[in-house]
Amino acid sequence: MADTTQAETAETVESGKPAKPSKDEKRAKRLAHQITAFATSHGGSAEGQLAHIGRGTVRIALVGANGEWGTLVAPTRESARRAAEIAGLTLQNDFDGDLAAKVRTGRYEWTRMAGIQLGGPSND
Repeated sequence: MADTTQAETAETVESGKPAKPSKDEKRAKRLAHQITAFATSHGGSAEGQLAHIGRGTVRIALVGANGEWGTLVAPTRESARRAAEIAGLTLQNDFDGDLAAKVRTGRYEWTRMAGIQLGGPSND
């Protein structure tokens, strides 16, 4: 993962020293590492969708090739997009249709979603 931005490359050429990555770039690389690890452990690839969840934060919903799913939270939309770009994550516009159809849910999710109504496990 030796990706560099154009600004970093230009700065390196001008000063002769490698540019220090910005705070957002560090966050994006950390998130990209997590996305790559998720994809690797869930079938080798993943798709995702970005959604604003409040106060500037963005949820990265991930769906692995095997149907397993998970989420990550990014502090900004730009860092979420950059992380997806670094990790090679295919982003979908919405979490419905084809992407939602790929999600595989198990007994745990069903009992948690309807646990109170159907006598499933409690939330404690």
